[in-house]
Amino acid sequence: MIRTLKAERMKLKRSPVWLAFLIMPIVPAALGTINYLGNLELLTSGWYSLWTQHTLFTCYFFLPIMIGVYCSYIMHEEEVNRNWNKTLALPQKRMDVFLSKLIISSLMVLLSEIWIGALFVISGRMSGISGNPPMDKIILWCVFGTLGGTVMCAVQLFISLYIKSFALPVGISLAGGLSGLVFLAKDLGHIWPYSLMAYGMNSNAPQELMESGYAAFVIICVIYTAVFTAASSLIIKKRDM
Repeated sequence: MIRTLKAERMKLKRSPVWLAFLIMPIVPAALGTINYLGNLELLTSGWYSLWTQHTLFTCYFFLPIMIGVYCSYIMHEEEVNRNWNKTLALPQKRMDVFLSKLIISSLMVLLSEIWIGALFVISGRMSGISGNPPMDKIILWCVFGTLGGTVMCAVQLFISLYIKSFALPVGISLAGGLSGLVFLAKDLGHIWPYSLMAYGMNSNAPQELMESGYAAFVIICVIYTAVFTAASSLIIKKRDM
């Protein structure tokens, strides 16, 4: 597993794709801040109102696109020059091959969540919001957002095993992110894989994460991740790549 992770890290080091995880969150942060400042008469909850505006753009548009792009990219890399044959010829478990890609993808989501939290605090200070930012809740939302993002990574990697195109899985990820908004509006955000990230980040949703409980959210994320990991590992084992 360690060797496989190192190999995935080397692929990431040579690719400019990871830069999107640092650059793209700046756009929704700017859009969310502009939207907040333009509606101060309606958005009266300070830091919490700003958070909903930031995550509205981040969770349903930009992060799904970023996750779709990266997952599609690392799977597409294996299609180049028949790299699957070389990878699967190595003395390692097939599940480790998928897990290494999932772990690296999840780490990229975590880095993005940290950056999103930092941009939120910077934007709030620049907007003149009084008081200190709710750092305990920001950390909690980013951690649970990473868990939900891990589920989305598992789903997207699974899809990219079937769909060899680079662009189509990205489109599916964006559509999934938009569908998450619908499920959240219907109080089903805690069970739909594409809404778990937004739900965990408490993004402009009628629900509060505490209503369903932290443990329940973690269990759902673990179950989804385990199911898609097992299914993907079986495909890699049985299918002619």
